Formats: sequence, C-alpha cells, structure tokens
Amino acid sequence: MAPKAFLNKAVKLGNFFASFSYHTSKVRFVEPGSWRCNGNSNDELINKLCESGIITHAKLRAAMLKTDRAHYSNYHPYVDAPEPIGYGQSISAPHMHATACEHLYSSIVKESKSKINILDVGCGSGYLTAVLARLAGKNSKVWGIDIISELVEDSWKNIAKDDVSLLSNDRVELMVRSGWLGVPENPEGFDAIHCGAAAQHMPDELVKQLKIGGTLIIPIGEHDTAQTLFRVDKSEKGHVITPLTRVAYVPLIDEEHIEYF
Repeated sequence: MAPKAFLNKAVKLGNFFASFSYHTSKVRFVEPGSWRCNGNSNDELINKLCESGIITHAKLRAAMLKTDRAHYSNYHPYVDAPEPIGYGQSISAPHMHATACEHLYSSIVKESKSKINILDVGCGSGYLTAVLARLAGKNSKVWGIDIISELVEDSWKNIAKDDVSLLSNDRVELMVRSGWLGVPENPEGFDAIHCGAAAQHMPDELVKQLKIGGTLIIPIGEHDTAQTLFRVDKSEKGHVITPLTRVAYVPLIDEEHIEYF
C-alpha cells in the first residue's frame, strides 16, 4: 500500500477511535507459525494450548476439552490452524478461539450466577458457539448468527452431533442474520459478543447491544490487508478499546455482498 493511502486509512480509523477512551498498550504482533499447538487428539490439542499459556482458566480448559473439534472440522481438527468450511468461510485456528475466550472470560464466568447472554457473530461451523455455551453454563444462552444459511444449517448439524441438548434445552439458538445487525430483538443485551470475521469499521449495532460491563472481541480491517483484533469493554462512562494482536480473518459480509461468497 502506498504511504499516502496507508496514511488516509490510518486517519480514517483513528478518527473513529478518537470518540472512545483508548487503551494505549502496544499491539502484540504474533509471527506466523509462532503458536502451533498441534495434537493427535482433542485432549492433546487443548493441553498444549494450556502448556503454551494461551488457555489460563480451568473452566475454559474444561469447556474446550468437552467440545471435540472433530465434530466441527472437515479435515484436520487437531491442527492449530484455520480451515475452510465452505462458502468462502473458515473455522479459526484453535489458539485464536482460545484467545478470544480468555478475553471474554470475565464477562461470562461470574460469581453472581445470573443468566449470561452471549452473541457469536459468524458462527460458521458452530464450534465456538458450543464452547461458549459450555463455558457460560446451563443458566445461560448463546445466540449464534451467520448470514450464510447453509452455514447456520451446518452449525445446527454439528452441534447436534456434539450434544443435541445444547439445542433442545435452549442454551444455543442459531439464526440466519447479518453480523452487522446483531440480534436487537434480545431486550436484555449481551454480556459478551464474539465476532469471527473482520469488519471494515466498528459495527454500531454490536456496540449498542453490548451490556454495561460487557466485552466485545472483534477484528477490524480490510480483507487481504493487515487487521487488528480489538477488545471493547463497555462501561457507564463509555468504551475502552484495546488493540490485542495482528490477525487475518475472512470479511464480515452483508446482504449486499453475500452473492460473492
């Protein structure tokens, strides 16, 4: 990208973030291949994620151990790398799923035992939707949404193979929906929102639907260019946005562009 184009892009993104309280910690740049926790089984994969310090919470470890990626991956479920799932989409690498859950953990696992509402944008294969449901516990609900109807159907089938009670007990609800719009008909809002696709800018509706005290994890950036994973923490005083790491995600598509995928 030419310096002028890069500057224009940086200024545009900077103007948006200037309206928020911005955490000034440095972005952690992870070199390609630096996190590779490949295993020969789901247990070995998750244990390596723990040994590498990517998973730090026992409850997250338990949720990921119980959610066997073989139900959700068509090729190499225990390889720590993203995989295609069809329709131009992919399932994220296990270390990225674990990283997202670690940042959402305090908004999901609470001592109050109150009902937790979670939104998984771009549910894709359904894997992380199931992990989040298990992490949140039985008195909670995860909405998994995807704009591609075939992937929502695949998510349903995969979760049913894994544990159909997650669906039958209303702990998971799957919907065909644009990730840019979220689920505004949920009047309670969401304690945690995970977005598994890169938005060109922060989706206003997702921030609006986040509860006070809630956390949003979302990659921001153009497709096929450098993207950054951001954490958004919402409080009564506003938002604190923290850049986490450089990432490469598929784009968060909308109705206008769905025909290309």
